[in-house]
Amino acid sequence: MKSTNMQPQTRDAGTGGAAAMSALSYAFVLVATALVLTPFVWLVIASLKTNEDFFTSTFLPTRGGFFDVAWERLTFRNYLAVFEQPNFARALLNSVMLSSVTAVLATLACSMAGYALALLSFKGRTGATWLVLAALIIPPPLLIAPGFQVLFELGLLDSPWGLILPAVTPAFGVYLFRQAAISSVPKELIEAARLDGCGEIRTFFTIVLPLLRPTVSAFIMITFLGTWNNFLTPQIVMQSPEGFPLSVAIAQLKNTYYQDYGLLMAGTVVSIAPVAALFLIMQRDFVSGLTRGAVKG
Repeated sequence: MKSTNMQPQTRDAGTGGAAAMSALSYAFVLVATALVLTPFVWLVIASLKTNEDFFTSTFLPTRGGFFDVAWERLTFRNYLAVFEQPNFARALLNSVMLSSVTAVLATLACSMAGYALALLSFKGRTGATWLVLAALIIPPPLLIAPGFQVLFELGLLDSPWGLILPAVTPAFGVYLFRQAAISSVPKELIEAARLDGCGEIRTFFTIVLPLLRPTVSAFIMITFLGTWNNFLTPQIVMQSPEGFPLSVAIAQLKNTYYQDYGLLMAGTVVSIAPVAALFLIMQRDFVSGLTRGAVKG
Protein backbone atom coordinates (compact mmCIF):
# COMPACT_ATOMS: atom_id res chain seq x y z
CA MET A 1 0.00 0.00 0.00
CA LYS A 2 2.83 2.41 0.73
CA SER A 3 4.37 1.94 -2.70
CA THR A 4 0.95 2.44 -4.31
CA ASN A 5 0.49 5.78 -2.51
CA MET A 6 3.95 7.00 -3.40
CA GLN A 7 3.52 6.62 -7.17
CA PRO A 8 0.99 9.47 -7.62
CA GLN A 9 3.10 11.71 -5.39
CA THR A 10 6.20 10.96 -7.45
CA ARG A 11 4.28 11.60 -10.66
CA ASP A 12 2.92 14.91 -9.30
CA ALA A 13 6.40 15.97 -8.19
CA GLY A 14 7.79 15.14 -11.61
CA THR A 15 5.01 17.08 -13.35
CA GLY A 16 5.55 20.06 -11.05
CA GLY A 17 9.29 20.02 -11.70
CA ALA A 18 8.75 19.89 -15.46
CA ALA A 19 6.31 22.81 -15.27
CA ALA A 20 8.80 24.83 -13.22
CA MET A 21 11.57 24.14 -15.74
CA SER A 22 9.26 25.08 -18.60
CA ALA A 23 8.32 28.35 -16.90
CA LEU A 24 11.99 29.08 -16.21
CA SER A 25 12.85 28.39 -19.85
CA TYR A 26 10.11 30.73 -21.07
CA ALA A 27 11.29 33.42 -18.68
CA PHE A 28 14.85 33.08 -19.93
CA VAL A 29 13.68 33.27 -23.56
CA LEU A 30 11.64 36.42 -22.81
CA VAL A 31 14.63 38.10 -21.14
CA ALA A 32 16.96 37.12 -23.98
CA THR A 33 14.42 38.37 -26.56
CA ALA A 34 14.11 41.70 -24.75
CA LEU A 35 17.91 42.09 -24.68
CA VAL A 36 18.17 41.31 -28.40
CA LEU A 37 15.29 43.53 -29.51
CA THR A 38 16.10 46.56 -27.34
CA PRO A 39 18.86 47.91 -29.66
CA PHE A 40 16.56 47.55 -32.69
CA VAL A 41 13.70 49.33 -30.91
CA TRP A 42 16.09 52.11 -29.92
CA LEU A 43 17.33 52.34 -33.53
CA VAL A 44 13.81 52.69 -34.97
CA ILE A 45 12.82 55.30 -32.38
CA ALA A 46 16.05 57.24 -32.92
CA SER A 47 15.36 57.34 -36.67
CA LEU A 48 12.06 59.11 -35.93
CA LYS A 49 13.52 61.77 -33.64
CA THR A 50 15.00 65.16 -34.41
CA ASN A 51 18.68 65.78 -33.75
CA GLU A 52 17.80 67.74 -30.59
CA ASP A 53 15.66 64.94 -29.15
CA PHE A 54 18.40 62.45 -30.00
CA PHE A 55 20.60 63.93 -27.25
CA THR A 56 17.87 64.85 -24.74
CA SER A 57 15.90 61.58 -24.58
CA THR A 58 17.08 57.99 -24.44
CA PHE A 59 14.05 56.41 -26.08
CA LEU A 60 10.83 58.32 -26.77
CA PRO A 61 10.92 62.14 -26.43
CA THR A 62 9.06 63.45 -23.41
CA ARG A 63 7.71 66.78 -22.21
CA GLY A 64 9.30 66.39 -18.79
CA GLY A 65 7.57 63.43 -17.18
CA PHE A 66 8.68 59.85 -17.73
CA PHE A 67 5.33 58.76 -19.16
CA ASP A 68 4.48 62.09 -20.81
CA VAL A 69 5.55 61.13 -24.34
CA ALA A 70 5.69 63.90 -26.96
CA TRP A 71 4.33 61.85 -29.86
CA GLU A 72 4.00 64.91 -32.07
CA ARG A 73 7.79 65.33 -32.11
CA LEU A 74 8.29 61.98 -33.86
CA THR A 75 8.65 62.47 -37.60
CA PHE A 76 9.36 60.57 -40.81
CA ARG A 77 11.36 63.51 -42.12
CA ASN A 78 14.63 61.66 -41.68
CA TYR A 79 13.50 58.91 -44.07
CA LEU A 80 12.52 61.47 -46.69
CA ALA A 81 15.84 63.25 -46.21
CA VAL A 82 17.78 60.00 -46.63
CA PHE A 83 16.42 59.41 -50.12
CA GLU A 84 17.11 63.04 -51.01
CA GLN A 85 20.82 62.44 -50.47
CA PRO A 86 22.89 62.21 -53.67
CA ASN A 87 23.25 58.63 -54.97
CA PHE A 88 21.48 57.06 -51.94
CA ALA A 89 18.63 55.52 -53.93
CA ARG A 90 21.14 54.36 -56.52
CA ALA A 91 23.28 52.83 -53.75
CA LEU A 92 20.23 50.92 -52.50
CA LEU A 93 19.64 49.51 -55.99
CA ASN A 94 23.35 48.68 -56.28
CA SER A 95 23.22 46.71 -53.03
CA VAL A 96 20.11 44.81 -54.09
CA MET A 97 21.66 43.94 -57.44
CA LEU A 98 25.08 42.99 -56.08
CA SER A 99 23.71 40.93 -53.19
CA SER A 100 21.08 39.12 -55.26
CA VAL A 101 23.35 38.24 -58.18
CA THR A 102 26.22 37.20 -55.90
CA ALA A 103 23.94 35.04 -53.73
CA VAL A 104 22.41 33.23 -56.72
CA LEU A 105 25.68 32.66 -58.60
CA ALA A 106 27.60 31.66 -55.45
CA THR A 107 24.88 29.21 -54.42
CA LEU A 108 24.83 27.61 -57.86
CA ALA A 109 28.62 27.37 -58.14
CA CYS A 110 29.21 26.14 -54.58
CA SER A 111 26.42 23.56 -54.74
CA MET A 112 27.84 22.14 -57.98
CA ALA A 113 31.37 22.07 -56.58
CA GLY A 114 30.24 20.53 -53.29
CA TYR A 115 28.24 17.87 -55.11
CA ALA A 116 31.24 17.03 -57.26
CA LEU A 117 33.57 16.72 -54.27
CA ALA A 118 31.06 14.61 -52.36
CA LEU A 119 29.60 12.19 -54.89
CA LEU A 120 31.60 12.22 -58.12
CA SER A 121 34.73 10.14 -58.66
CA PHE A 122 37.50 11.92 -60.54
CA LYS A 123 41.25 12.19 -60.41
CA GLY A 124 42.43 14.78 -57.89
CA ARG A 125 39.25 14.88 -55.80
CA THR A 126 41.11 14.38 -52.54
CA GLY A 127 43.63 17.09 -53.39
CA ALA A 128 40.83 19.48 -54.34
CA THR A 129 39.11 18.81 -51.01
CA TRP A 130 42.29 19.54 -49.07
CA LEU A 131 42.78 22.71 -51.14
CA VAL A 132 39.29 23.89 -50.15
CA LEU A 133 40.06 23.16 -46.49
CA ALA A 134 43.35 25.06 -46.74
CA ALA A 135 41.57 28.04 -48.27
CA LEU A 136 39.25 28.18 -45.24
CA ILE A 137 42.10 29.18 -42.92
CA ILE A 138 43.40 32.06 -45.05
CA PRO A 139 42.33 35.43 -43.56
CA PRO A 140 40.40 37.41 -46.22
CA PRO A 141 42.36 40.66 -45.63
CA LEU A 142 45.51 38.90 -46.89
CA LEU A 143 43.84 38.51 -50.30
CA ILE A 144 43.03 42.20 -50.78
CA ALA A 145 46.33 43.17 -52.46
CA PRO A 146 46.64 40.17 -54.81
CA GLY A 147 42.92 40.34 -55.55
CA PHE A 148 43.24 44.00 -56.51
CA GLN A 149 46.14 43.16 -58.84
CA VAL A 150 44.15 40.40 -60.54
CA LEU A 151 41.12 42.66 -61.02
CA PHE A 152 43.38 45.37 -62.43
CA GLU A 153 44.93 42.97 -64.93
CA LEU A 154 41.49 41.74 -66.00
CA GLY A 155 40.09 45.27 -66.32
CA LEU A 156 37.37 44.67 -63.73
CA LEU A 157 38.06 47.67 -61.49
CA ASP A 158 35.15 50.09 -61.15
CA SER A 159 32.82 47.35 -62.38
CA PRO A 160 30.14 45.39 -60.50
CA TRP A 161 31.70 42.17 -61.77
CA GLY A 162 34.84 43.07 -59.86
CA LEU A 163 32.77 42.59 -56.69
CA ILE A 164 30.66 39.65 -57.87
CA LEU A 165 33.17 37.27 -59.47
CA PRO A 166 35.64 37.00 -56.52
CA ALA A 167 32.70 36.06 -54.25
CA VAL A 168 31.18 33.38 -56.50
CA THR A 169 33.08 30.36 -55.12
CA PRO A 170 33.99 30.87 -51.45
CA ALA A 171 35.70 27.90 -49.82
CA PHE A 172 33.19 27.93 -46.97
CA GLY A 173 30.29 27.46 -49.38
CA VAL A 174 31.98 24.64 -51.29
CA TYR A 175 32.75 22.72 -48.10
CA LEU A 176 29.28 23.39 -46.65
CA PHE A 177 27.58 21.91 -49.72
CA ARG A 178 30.03 19.00 -49.76
CA GLN A 179 29.04 18.05 -46.23
CA ALA A 180 25.36 18.56 -46.99
CA ALA A 181 25.56 16.37 -50.09
CA ILE A 182 27.31 13.58 -48.16
CA SER A 183 24.60 13.52 -45.49
CA SER A 184 21.51 14.29 -47.59
CA VAL A 185 21.99 12.72 -51.04
CA PRO A 186 22.03 8.87 -51.13
CA LYS A 187 24.53 7.43 -53.57
CA GLU A 188 21.99 4.79 -54.54
CA LEU A 189 19.65 7.52 -55.78
CA ILE A 190 22.36 9.00 -57.99
CA GLU A 191 23.26 5.57 -59.38
CA ALA A 192 19.60 4.84 -60.13
CA ALA A 193 19.28 8.13 -62.00
CA ARG A 194 22.35 7.30 -64.08
CA LEU A 195 20.94 3.87 -64.91
CA ASP A 196 17.76 5.57 -66.12
CA GLY A 197 19.82 7.67 -68.52
CA CYS A 198 20.01 10.97 -66.62
CA GLY A 199 23.04 13.08 -67.34
CA GLU A 200 25.00 14.75 -64.58
CA ILE A 201 23.42 18.18 -65.15
CA ARG A 202 19.87 16.82 -65.13
CA THR A 203 20.67 14.67 -62.09
CA PHE A 204 21.99 17.67 -60.25
CA PHE A 205 19.04 19.99 -60.94
CA THR A 206 16.22 17.43 -60.61
CA ILE A 207 17.50 15.23 -57.78
CA VAL A 208 20.44 16.72 -55.90
CA LEU A 209 19.45 20.39 -55.66
CA PRO A 210 15.94 19.73 -54.22
CA LEU A 211 17.49 17.52 -51.53
CA LEU A 212 19.87 20.37 -50.62
CA ARG A 213 17.09 22.95 -50.26
CA PRO A 214 17.70 23.76 -46.55
CA THR A 215 21.40 24.31 -47.22
CA VAL A 216 20.57 26.38 -50.31
CA SER A 217 18.29 28.65 -48.30
CA ALA A 218 20.84 29.08 -45.51
CA PHE A 219 23.71 29.79 -47.89
CA ILE A 220 21.68 32.27 -49.95
CA MET A 221 20.96 34.24 -46.80
CA ILE A 222 24.55 34.07 -45.57
CA THR A 223 25.92 35.22 -48.92
CA PHE A 224 23.28 37.92 -49.35
CA LEU A 225 24.00 39.28 -45.87
CA GLY A 226 27.77 39.19 -46.36
CA THR A 227 27.57 41.04 -49.67
CA TRP A 228 25.00 43.52 -48.32
CA ASN A 229 27.22 44.45 -45.37
CA ASN A 230 30.48 44.47 -47.32
CA PHE A 231 32.09 47.84 -46.60
CA LEU A 232 35.81 47.61 -47.35
CA THR A 233 35.96 45.82 -50.71
CA PRO A 234 33.58 48.17 -52.62
CA GLN A 235 35.74 51.15 -51.66
CA ILE A 236 38.79 49.38 -53.13
CA VAL A 237 37.22 48.02 -56.31
CA MET A 238 34.77 50.80 -57.18
CA GLN A 239 36.27 54.12 -58.22
CA SER A 240 33.14 56.22 -58.81
CA PRO A 241 30.49 57.09 -56.18
CA GLU A 242 27.72 55.93 -58.54
CA GLY A 243 28.84 52.34 -58.07
CA PHE A 244 29.00 52.35 -54.26
CA PRO A 245 26.61 50.02 -52.38
CA LEU A 246 24.39 51.05 -49.47
CA SER A 247 26.96 50.28 -46.75
CA VAL A 248 29.34 52.88 -48.18
CA ALA A 249 26.55 55.39 -48.87
CA ILE A 250 25.46 55.29 -45.22
CA ALA A 251 29.01 55.96 -44.05
CA GLN A 252 29.11 58.97 -46.37
CA LEU A 253 26.09 60.49 -44.61
CA LYS A 254 28.50 61.69 -41.93
CA ASN A 255 29.45 65.34 -42.11
CA THR A 256 32.81 66.74 -41.11
CA TYR A 257 31.45 69.49 -38.85
CA TYR A 258 27.86 68.42 -38.10
CA GLN A 259 26.34 65.00 -37.53
CA ASP A 260 22.64 64.42 -38.19
CA TYR A 261 22.19 61.27 -36.12
CA GLY A 262 18.52 60.92 -36.98
CA LEU A 263 19.51 60.80 -40.65
CA LEU A 264 22.15 58.14 -39.92
CA MET A 265 19.68 56.05 -37.94
CA ALA A 266 17.09 56.27 -40.73
CA GLY A 267 19.68 55.13 -43.27
CA THR A 268 20.62 52.24 -41.02
CA VAL A 269 16.98 51.14 -40.69
CA VAL A 270 16.64 51.23 -44.49
CA SER A 271 19.72 49.00 -44.79
CA ILE A 272 18.43 46.51 -42.20
CA ALA A 273 14.89 46.12 -43.58
CA PRO A 274 15.67 43.98 -46.71
CA VAL A 275 17.93 41.62 -44.74
CA ALA A 276 15.31 41.22 -42.00
CA ALA A 277 12.65 40.45 -44.61
CA LEU A 278 14.90 37.83 -46.22
CA PHE A 279 15.53 36.19 -42.86
CA LEU A 280 11.80 36.03 -42.07
CA ILE A 281 11.18 34.35 -45.42
CA MET A 282 13.97 31.76 -45.04
CA GLN A 283 14.11 31.28 -41.27
CA ARG A 284 12.44 27.85 -41.48
CA ASP A 285 15.31 26.40 -43.50
CA PHE A 286 18.15 28.44 -41.98
CA VAL A 287 18.98 26.37 -38.90
CA SER A 288 18.42 23.02 -40.60
CA GLY A 289 20.61 24.12 -43.48
CA LEU A 290 23.51 25.05 -41.23
CA THR A 291 23.33 21.83 -39.23
CA ARG A 292 23.00 19.61 -42.32
CA GLY A 293 26.10 17.48 -42.60
CA ALA A 294 27.14 17.91 -38.97
CA VAL A 295 26.99 14.17 -38.27
CA LYS A 296 28.55 12.56 -41.30
CA GLY A 297 31.88 13.73 -42.63
